[in-house]
Amino acid sequence: MHLTPKAFRLLTLLIEAAPRVVPKSEIHRCLWPNGVVSDATLAGLVKELRRALAGYEPHSPFIRTVHRVGYAFDAPVGAEESRVWPNAARWLAAKDRALPLAEGDNLVGRDPQSKVWLDYSTVSRRHARIVVGPGSARLEDLGSKNGTSVDGVGLTGPVSLHDGNRVGFGQVFVIYRESTAGMPTVTQVGRAAALPEH
Repeated sequence: MHLTPKAFRLLTLLIEAAPRVVPKSEIHRCLWPNGVVSDATLAGLVKELRRALAGYEPHSPFIRTVHRVGYAFDAPVGAEESRVWPNAARWLAAKDRALPLAEGDNLVGRDPQSKVWLDYSTVSRRHARIVVGPGSARLEDLGSKNGTSVDGVGLTGPVSLHDGNRVGFGQVFVIYRESTAGMPTVTQVGRAAALPEH
């Protein structure tokens, strides 16, 4: 089935939080960290998810509305069911360039031996690591001098990455991407490719 990136991010958020009700304010923070959108936009995403999931359980919607509070994923979630994109390609993108992430540890830093080599002055030699596992990718800062951030929030511990997250290594920013369709063929480049510094 096809979902827009925002709808998929909302589904991921609700599944990870299940069975907890996720307040609208939390959803807005996660999906639109740098902007303000109306509740109607969020309701539209919920409708998109319900349409996509309707064929599985038409008389028992997976997405439960808690009026004036938020939404919850209302179905049993087990280890197998909660895995997201188990065979997805994962990469870091900047404009028209992409750096692939492999299964296991991906060291990010200025060290030329890093899997993700970022040769910039604000990036530490061993800046951070991204651990890619079945259906997940976790980012951890390795005590870098200038810090690591996700969507503008500095890391204080390991965090899960989701498609569309804006990741900052010092003052170098990239977008985390994942897709079962694989990486874009035209934009795939080697690990030493220059990335823009913002």
